[in-house]
Amino acid sequence: MAPTPDPERFRDVFGHFATGVAVITSAGPIGTGGMTANALCSLSLDPLLALVCLENDARTLPIVREAGRFALNILSTRQEELAGVFASKLPEVEKLEGVPHHIEHGVPLIEGAVAWAACELRELIPGGDHTIAIGEVTAMGLGEGEPLLWYRGQYRRLEG
Repeated sequence: MAPTPDPERFRDVFGHFATGVAVITSAGPIGTGGMTANALCSLSLDPLLALVCLENDARTLPIVREAGRFALNILSTRQEELAGVFASKLPEVEKLEGVPHHIEHGVPLIEGAVAWAACELRELIPGGDHTIAIGEVTAMGLGEGEPLLWYRGQYRRLEG
């Protein structure tokens, strides 16, 4: 018989689903900020939509809400330390300090990412202890390198 579902078992089960690692960035009237995320995906090709899940208490969420836009910066294996910075409890304004980036399409784009997408916020949907942000992709681009992965609670790299 399978164990009764609980939050730790849930985390363990979904930890077996390998994902990429991204930093969600935004800039607006109340400041700039960003957070590390792995709960994101493409949603639609017509129109081009992407979604990302942000914890309800994430300090980046009010910035995204107020700015009405965000960027998905898909990290490379060379940016593992950067993933840790954006996952930390540093004040939002300090997270982008010293990180090579530029503002394009109204959002901070991190240099060295393997890919990026700038999104106009279309909808925020409650989802338990997270908020689902749906954005319409207005611009995107590709960088170089291999993607940083998250698997079973650790950063990983592609093999082979």
